[in-house]
Amino acid sequence: MSDFATAPTNARLKGSGPRVRFAPSPTGFLHVGSARTFIFNWLYARANHGTMILRLDDTDIERNTEASVHSIFEGLRWLGLDWDEEYKQSERLALHRRAAETIFRKGLAYRDFTPARTEDSEQSGIQGTWLFNRGMRELTSEESDRRAAAGEPFALRFRVPREGNGQVRFVDAVYGEQGKAAADIEDFALLRSDGMPTYHLASCADDADLRISHIIRGQDHLTNTFKHVLIFEALAAPPPQFAHLPLLVAPDGTKLSKRRHGPVVSVTTYRDAGFLPEAFINFLCLLGWSPKDNREKMSREELVEIFSLEGINRANAVVNFKEIVSGDGGRASSPVPPGSWAGVCSHYPEETFDPKAVWLNAEHIRALTVADLSSRLLPIVSAAGFKVDPARMGRVTPLIRERIKLLRDVLTAADFFFVDRLPPYDSAELIPQKGDAAMALKVLKKAEEVLAKTSFTHDALDQSLRAAALELGVKAGQMFQPIRVAVCGRKNAPPLFETLEVLGQEPVLARMGEAIQKLAAGVSTQ
Repeated sequence: MSDFATAPTNARLKGSGPRVRFAPSPTGFLHVGSARTFIFNWLYARANHGTMILRLDDTDIERNTEASVHSIFEGLRWLGLDWDEEYKQSERLALHRRAAETIFRKGLAYRDFTPARTEDSEQSGIQGTWLFNRGMRELTSEESDRRAAAGEPFALRFRVPREGNGQVRFVDAVYGEQGKAAADIEDFALLRSDGMPTYHLASCADDADLRISHIIRGQDHLTNTFKHVLIFEALAAPPPQFAHLPLLVAPDGTKLSKRRHGPVVSVTTYRDAGFLPEAFINFLCLLGWSPKDNREKMSREELVEIFSLEGINRANAVVNFKEIVSGDGGRASSPVPPGSWAGVCSHYPEETFDPKAVWLNAEHIRALTVADLSSRLLPIVSAAGFKVDPARMGRVTPLIRERIKLLRDVLTAADFFFVDRLPPYDSAELIPQKGDAAMALKVLKKAEEVLAKTSFTHDALDQSLRAAALELGVKAGQMFQPIRVAVCGRKNAPPLFETLEVLGQEPVLARMGEAIQKLAAGVSTQ
């Protein structure tokens, strides 16, 4: 039992399962790597009946922003994954300072009054790294107390043990046995000269107090863990089980970076581009982790059932995106505003994203019920300015479900269902294969005549139009293509009879009339 955290500061601590935490720093938008860290922690907690904790590590006052806090919560809410306890590190400063005092009183930390490091006071460790200031480390307690009482500012540094050949060791659930000579670890700061805790102290003090049992985080924190083990030992708190996740890297091998790669590493970019949250979670899980049966498409429930730390890989995971380029040829630097669907379509073409992510999204779309998919498509259609009621959206959805990969594809796959008049199209599109304008005109006039007196049901439309093709002596395809283009404005469209049925007789006949006029004008000039 820790002599520092014998009484938890939060009375809501509960459960006997593992306690894990996601501790983002609110200094930018929610990064895909951070989202993956949250997801892995969440899966581990839910798979083992544990507790998921969200803790904002917001003690970096100069870099924290409310916009970043909003982005973190916005992204997590979109993922649809919950948490059980929530904390703000900035509200726990008394705890952090008490931890620093505990370590100091044990003689495991010392005051460093040095205004700034100077070459004369540095000692080099491996690769020339700074280790400690001998004058400050060996300052007597009386002199240290006198200078502190006089108001001289100081940082509080951990007194890393340097006697003998001591090692700091821990076992990582992913990378195995880890060890580092204590003599190669610098006397790192616990408190800055302004009295604020450093990341190392605040993180470990909170983890000890909140009884965190497993720390699952990015591999870039692996080297920090040696310092953290020292802090846990100094606080007489049992160190958690560590599991470090492989890094996410760009196609060129560089670490994914908000600054370097821009919006393509932001969670909300994927939301705005039309990804399903469950598909995005599925995709992120496959970056650095794999189930024993190597399956790829998995629901959230399946992921909870099969997730384990043993499935995490050591190799870095590549996100095969293409960089988003702005109109001036540079990298786009900010996400398109949420709800700006026209902007999303133009800024983030499908090719921007990892093909695996797009494929998984299409698979998850096809797995949705019509009602569920329709309810997700309707806000996109409405945001684009189309006035569509839920009933009509429900009739359109089954016609395009197999034709879309991203939710926003509804705007290009089904737009002709939502407009009163089609945008201009090339009249040459009306001409069927191995036919001419005269044939197309003859077909459309006959179709107009037939459709004016046919019931707009699938079977009736099928029978009537096939009979008309026989009467004209043309193939069914030569009959159907001009009609499809006339009512949809393009050749590539959902099945014809279902499309006609959903559009309805009046709009279909109006579009047929416009197509006939378009063709007739061309024929008369030949």
